[in-house]
Amino acid sequence: MNIQIFGTSKCFDTKKAQRWFKERSIKFQYIDLTQKNMSKGEYNSVKAAVGSMEALVNEKSKAYEKHFMKYITKEAAEEKLLEYGELFRTPIVRNGKQATVGYCPDVWKNWE
Repeated sequence: MNIQIFGTSKCFDTKKAQRWFKERSIKFQYIDLTQKNMSKGEYNSVKAAVGSMEALVNEKSKAYEKHFMKYITKEAAEEKLLEYGELFRTPIVRNGKQATVGYCPDVWKNWE
C-alpha cells in the first residue's frame, strides 16, 4: 500500500485521516496543499478515481470566491486548481489508482 494524503494543516478531516492511518500503523506520505501543489499527473489520476473535477473542488472555501471559480470555464478552473491547492476539498487520500475525497474510513478499510 502506497498511501498519499493531500490536505491542509487547518483541515480537521485531514487530521482525522492521518490519525486513522497512524492508528493502524499504515505508513503514508502527507502533502500540505498550501505549500506544495498536486502535480498534473497526480491530479489526473485522482480525478479519474473520483469521477470528476467537481468532486475535488471545495465550493465553500474562501479561495473559491477569491478566484471566481463559479464564473470561469472548466479548463480555466482545472488550471486554477493546479495552481492554488487551497481550492481542493480535503483530505484527498490516494492509494495507487484509487482515491477518495473527504474522510472515508469505510473505503480505506477495503484497501488493507
